[in-house]
Formats: sequence, structure tokens, C-alpha cells
Amino acid sequence: MCVAAPGRVIGIKNNIARIDYNGNCVNANAGLVEVKPGDYVLVHAGMIIQRLNETEAREMTELFKTLEELGNA
Repeated sequence: MCVAAPGRVIGIKNNIARIDYNGNCVNANAGLVEVKPGDYVLVHAGMIIQRLNETEAREMTELFKTLEELGNA
């Protein structure tokens, strides 16, 4: 099973978006979903697969933090 965590687009050049995951930045192909800098997205296999609103991104981030804490308990 694959799980995509929300990241924020910080730039786009030639259909390649730079995604920031709390300071860890990666490149992802932006050919499937229209995005702009500042958008929150989900990435799978190097491709942006979904755009999220800020509320959805924050809720998912909090959920992942909770699950991590429970796993470390």
C-alpha cells in the first residue's frame, strides 16, 4: 500500500514542480493536475495526482503525526 502525504508547491519550471514537505524538497511531474505555487498536492510515483485545499492538507498532516505518535508509543 502507498500513502501520499501532502506537500506544497514552491515552484514550477517546464512542467516539473518543486514540492516542499516540511523542508524536504522533491521534484514531481505536474502534467496530470493543474497546479500553481502555493498549492497543496499529493504526489505518487513522481506525479502530482491531486490538489488539496489548505484545510485538507492540514488535517492529513495532523492525522499522519497522530499515527506516528501512536506507532512510537
